[in-house]
Amino acid sequence: MRLKQGNKAPEFKTKDYLGRDVDLSSYKGKKILLSFFRGASCPFCNLRVHQLIKNHSELEKKGIKIIAFFSADNEEIKQYAGKQTPPFSIVADPDFQIYKQYGVESSMSGMFKAMLRMGTMIKMMVDGFFNMKSMSDKPLLPADFLIDENGIINESFYGSDFGDHIDLNKVLNW
Repeated sequence: MRLKQGNKAPEFKTKDYLGRDVDLSSYKGKKILLSFFRGASCPFCNLRVHQLIKNHSELEKKGIKIIAFFSADNEEIKQYAGKQTPPFSIVADPDFQIYKQYGVESSMSGMFKAMLRMGTMIKMMVDGFFNMKSMSDKPLLPADFLIDENGIINESFYGSDFGDHIDLNKVLNW
């Protein structure tokens, strides 16, 4: 079930791929961009992680913290998304426990829609994120949530294809 603006963000307590504690309640008083991705080898996902890394200092200036989730194990995250050395927590959730709490959806047609984004496809290949391993991942669609200082969802965004995330300018202007 999709979460909506005004819903309380579902609590979670886990560890990131580096073994650090990640507890949503410890972010009280801070704004959070919570992003859900497919497997850590997903080229569309890695392109978005790259964009988040590139814009991290601007997001930090605005007081926005990032927590990202991958439907992968810690080793796969280290091999792919983690090698970009993100300055924010990335959590492995291969059993989809937290994905289910946030109503993250899947769709095979999402893969085909993403492939029609020619500009994104070219950028993904040029930046070295393309690989065949991601073809075997579950066809999860991205989801992003802007959570306010009180733990309330200010905006929920459910992507329609593998590369469809909330616009970063919208996040920066939040």
